Amino acid sequence: MASDNPDNQLVEQRVMQWLQNVVIGLNLCPFASKPTRAGQVRLCVSEALSEEVLLGDIEVELQRLDAESVTTLETTLVIAPYMLSDFWDYNQFIGWIEALISRNGWQGIYQLATFHPNYCFAGAEPEDAENLTNRGPYPIFHLIREASMADVLARYPDPESIPENNIRRVSALSEAQRRSLFPYLPD
Repeated sequence: MASDNPDNQLVEQRVMQWLQNVVIGLNLCPFASKPTRAGQVRLCVSEALSEEVLLGDIEVELQRLDAESVTTLETTLVIAPYMLSDFWDYNQFIGWIEALISRNGWQGIYQLATFHPNYCFAGAEPEDAENLTNRGPYPIFHLIREASMADVLARYPDPESIPENNIRRVSALSEAQRRSLFPYLPD
């Protein structure tokens, strides 16, 4: 999605760079390359400043996924650069999205993947390398078609190994590589 707002264009550019260099470049999601190359990944920069408006933007994007063919639109990344910078607040907001999916009868149709500059897995310390697998340049909500995910997982050898492989990959990065791939993270 190309925006007329220069700030949003910069947000889109940074997210696309992260998608290309980190998600695809490190092969953190072995399924991301094909729809990205095919132009089937939508970036939606939300200008929301409140949870209600952001939730409305996410609902619009889920409706868009409902209305468009998977051959033209595989997945959507809703980016919230103007709010939810606190990871705790971001985590709380995930419950709102899950309730929205349930309320609209989209359970089993769409699932959510989450990314945040301060992402921290339960049981992990903030500085643990494993958190890098879900650290994006902004708060991001990835809306995924479950049927598409089930299809690629059925054809992928040993999908259970993906998280372990990802942790190994990010743990093996040198400090210079980390700074290069994650320039938005503090030193």
